[in-house]
Amino acid sequence: MSKKHPVVVVTGSSGAGTSTVKTAFEHIFNRENVVAAIVEGDSFHSLDRAAMKAEMSRQEDAGNKEFSHFGPGANEFKKIGELFETYGKTGGGKKRYYLHNEEEAAFHSDRLGETYGNGEFTQWEDMDGESDLMFYEGLHGLVADKEQGVDVSEHVDLGIGVVPSVNLEWIQKIHRDNAQRGYSEEVIVDTILRRMHDYVHYITPQFSKTDINFQRVATVDTSNPFIAREIPTPDESFVVIRFKDPEKFNVDFPDLQAMIPGSFMSRRNTIVVPGGKMTLSMEVILTPIIHKMIEEKSA
Repeated sequence: MSKKHPVVVVTGSSGAGTSTVKTAFEHIFNRENVVAAIVEGDSFHSLDRAAMKAEMSRQEDAGNKEFSHFGPGANEFKKIGELFETYGKTGGGKKRYYLHNEEEAAFHSDRLGETYGNGEFTQWEDMDGESDLMFYEGLHGLVADKEQGVDVSEHVDLGIGVVPSVNLEWIQKIHRDNAQRGYSEEVIVDTILRRMHDYVHYITPQFSKTDINFQRVATVDTSNPFIAREIPTPDESFVVIRFKDPEKFNVDFPDLQAMIPGSFMSRRNTIVVPGGKMTLSMEVILTPIIHKMIEEKSA
């Protein structure tokens, strides 16, 4: 961990809604004039799209139906830890990009003077310029793996978990993958089942290490996520916000309740807010934490 070069992590599984937290942080960075070195978790996959598809087929033919993007076989956990450690010590490091679509491929091909395709990685490159902190958003920001001898959380200064109740997470994933990627329900359910082993062993353990968890819980029936026709709206949910150690960030719960209408305490370290207040809550909670980090960095 480093006061001089802090590492901030947002982690959550596919379809969990980490982009909402990313947007909240972008607002905070803009208001506080914070320059963040942005790192995308997908860039640490060990296989590009074509290679991943081929390896999944090979693994399945060999009888392994649990090979997935969530596990160590498809990711460079050690490189995540090495980057976090290097940044904490020097404020620098190397990163690359995973190209999700043709637009990203065209942009980075032009930027780097190379030719990249959809589903490929760019080359590793040094981070540009000076930054106040590193901001990672992805699947494995606090992951640990004994076989690879790595515990990424050792190098994280602020860890945020985004963890919808599991049925709600599946509903969000099913709708996203169908609408944005054109996957059939059968393919999406197969993906969920294939990832389950790695989800249990590499995704969920991270949320015991996070400093703050944001968990959206629906107030409508989600008992069968595979037949749900709509994603529950923010107004049809609450967000459970758990602080691992409130004293670490001097959390003033009465003050938070006064600023967030409809909120209430469910445990001594947990505040519950209406779903529609999720973004507001994130900004109210995270702004003073980031502000303090920048102050300590300059001290």
